[in-house]
Amino acid sequence: MSISTGAGVFDAIAAGPPEGRPVLLLHGFPQTALAWQRQIAELAEQGYRVVAPDQRGYSPGARPQRPEDYRMSLLVDDVVAITEELGWAAFDLVGHDWGGAVAWWTADAHPGRIRTLTVVSTPHPGALATALRTDDDQRSRSQYMIHWRETPATEERMLAHDAELLRALYAGKVPQDSVEAYVRHLSRPGALTAALNWYRAGRPDGKIGTVDLPTLYVWSTNDSAFGPAAARETERWVDGPYRFETIPDVTHWVPEEAPETLNRLLLEHLRAHGQYGPAAHTPSPDSPKR
Repeated sequence: MSISTGAGVFDAIAAGPPEGRPVLLLHGFPQTALAWQRQIAELAEQGYRVVAPDQRGYSPGARPQRPEDYRMSLLVDDVVAITEELGWAAFDLVGHDWGGAVAWWTADAHPGRIRTLTVVSTPHPGALATALRTDDDQRSRSQYMIHWRETPATEERMLAHDAELLRALYAGKVPQDSVEAYVRHLSRPGALTAALNWYRAGRPDGKIGTVDLPTLYVWSTNDSAFGPAAARETERWVDGPYRFETIPDVTHWVPEEAPETLNRLLLEHLRAHGQYGPAAHTPSPDSPKR
């Protein structure tokens, strides 16, 4: 399906009954909505209405050229615009990798719209900032973010020799047909630059606070990008009901490498908070924020 907003037209995968409880799934780098295919199928079968968009830069119809057009505030605005176009007053939000970062920031900015939050791999941005200040391991893991800001050198390296470096990022843990789909998608003119502009956009224009929503955070022990310090620190940044699940011996690509485990955890979380009213847990203007 296509979703038209003021920022452009987003391609998306949709499934499940139109009247089902709405769930929005946000992918990360270097992937597309296809990363959620196992979750989409399971949620739709359980009666949820699921939409997974190709985010800004990944959708050809929403691909601005300037790095500053990928600021976090604009990525959050995309979530709001997409769900308003879908007619969703409230929805469950799920994100992985960069999609997880967008999910955290959206939950902070628009808690009254979100029924539950699920983030896979990506720690709360405040927790990650703390780990980057205090943990040598996390600083080492995050060095790639600095290197990938080089342009156009990063694109050239990643796509050289039949995208050998880009393919290597999936570490043999993503289904091969999906890898081929991602490589084809990101090899099109302007696509990889747009995806890398998420790293080049600069720091978020504002501070994020604690999240006062039912939150499930799923982290895997073999994640090369996010270490245990930031994962453990995330609990301090959630004031609502919080569940932290660790999946052993799984890498960063949780939705595709461990789909059955993630589907079980996600469905348990959604069902546990099925009657949750977002407005009831919206923080008051005087609520303290970190």
